[in-house]
Amino acid sequence: MRRFFCFLAVTLAVLLSCACSAQPADTHTAAIGAEFAHDTSAFTQGLLYYDDALYESTGQYGQSRLRQVEPASNTVTRELRLPDRYFGEGLARVGDHLFWLTWRSGRAFVFDIHSFEQIGTRRYDGEGWGLTYDGRRLIMSDGSATLRVLEPSDFSVVRRIEVHDGGRAVDKLNELEYVDGEIWANIWYSDRIARIDPDSGAVLAWLDASPLRTALGPAADGANVLNGIAWDADSGRIYLTGKYWPKIFTVAPPPDIPPTLD
Repeated sequence: MRRFFCFLAVTLAVLLSCACSAQPADTHTAAIGAEFAHDTSAFTQGLLYYDDALYESTGQYGQSRLRQVEPASNTVTRELRLPDRYFGEGLARVGDHLFWLTWRSGRAFVFDIHSFEQIGTRRYDGEGWGLTYDGRRLIMSDGSATLRVLEPSDFSVVRRIEVHDGGRAVDKLNELEYVDGEIWANIWYSDRIARIDPDSGAVLAWLDASPLRTALGPAADGANVLNGIAWDADSGRIYLTGKYWPKIFTVAPPPDIPPTLD
């Protein structure tokens, strides 16, 4: 009898643990800081911050561009275009190299970040959507609930991350950014950003970015989906924008990520 009750206690503990882990993650609302002008012709795909500049990749056949932008003035200091047969997608920096995905061509282009000279290509299967770098490996999305972890040298798949919120798979993962040990992902056709544990794939929390769309005012009518996350690790600023948006916003770090002190 005693053994039975011990077994029952252990079973209940396991069930309670599972029930707790299946609870959906909390949501925090984005708090807007600064606002900057953004090119409304930019179908933003990838966004990153490096050395006081934003690097942005855009999509659409015949319109895919890679450019370096001075945020405060919205001045494009360097730009190149992909050949018309490619649809540009996500962007990530590895040292002095920029990796730029394409949508359905199975090819990533590698550029020198200082000269924008092409220095290589990489191949991959399926679609390319978002891309980020965790300091060791690249992480790529393809619109599903699965992220691929890649070796930058040859894009070989090291492992896969199945993203979930409680017991529910989270798909439509798009633009990615590595923020303070987490993977942040835009959700396609949503104003929400998932903050993902790179080890387990669990959504740690959600960021509700709907206040940004409200802040666009009348210009929101011409704006497409939220897309574009850039992390300035030195200042703690997070840059957010969207496809065809007239503005880029900075938002404060969520309460569980302490701001960087100057």
